[in-house]
Amino acid sequence: MPAQILDGKSLAAQIRSGVKQEVARLAQRGIRPGLAVMLAGDDPASKVYVRNKVRACEETGVASQLFAYPSSVTQDELLSRIDALNRDPAVHGILVQLPLPRQVDALRVLDAVSPEKDVDGFHDVNLGALLAGKPGLLPCTPAGVMRLLEHAAVPIAGRRAVVIGRSNIVGKPLALLLLRKDATVTICHSKTTDLENLARQADILVAAIGRAKLVGAAMVKPGGCVVDVGVNRLPDGTLAGDVDFEPVRQVAGWITPVPGGVGPMTIAMLLENCLRAAAKE
Repeated sequence: MPAQILDGKSLAAQIRSGVKQEVARLAQRGIRPGLAVMLAGDDPASKVYVRNKVRACEETGVASQLFAYPSSVTQDELLSRIDALNRDPAVHGILVQLPLPRQVDALRVLDAVSPEKDVDGFHDVNLGALLAGKPGLLPCTPAGVMRLLEHAAVPIAGRRAVVIGRSNIVGKPLALLLLRKDATVTICHSKTTDLENLARQADILVAAIGRAKLVGAAMVKPGGCVVDVGVNRLPDGTLAGDVDFEPVRQVAGWITPVPGGVGPMTIAMLLENCLRAAAKE
């Protein structure tokens, strides 16, 4: 029997509906959640992501501001804008769209964002809180993956989870969230030997490495849960995840599609983070 599809698009719509209701409740207290989005350069994918985020804000009543800069922007210009946004009481969340132009130190820019307004969950303070098991704003994509798993009642406690990818944006924080839910977690990466065998042992297999169709059916444990975080543009212009969807679907018990799986959940978690930041007023 083919795997159950983990429909991130449907779940994200439910979450956005809840956010819209909470935004209306905050309005009764005179608070309107505000998100500032910073985009630098001409990366086509970044423009699409930002457009989707701004549209989601409009649909839920979150006030959004877009600050677009040319690829020649200086680091000081971005830092100056972040400083102003940090001090603006109408702005509850600041999102810096990655990647940034080469001349900009992305880590320095991200760390300039106030931890209380770091709705992407990338600041060292929020990542440290995640490591320590303390409250904080969670990285959106890992948080979205966890919500998908929980919504589908995928067993996590005591299960073996393998995360392919070790980025600070997805791989590492997702491993910590899975560990928080009592999974036994292995992180794999480009230097991992015997990747296929390790992946095949996973009850929950997460592909977040950015290589189209890397995970084939031979790497999947029958009945396991496969989460595809990758978004890759193929030569013919179509999108593909890090998982070879159709063959893997015949083996797995659960699987996320690309598109329509993790992507919509990332934006939904961004909105929730912005709402949470605003509600602290």
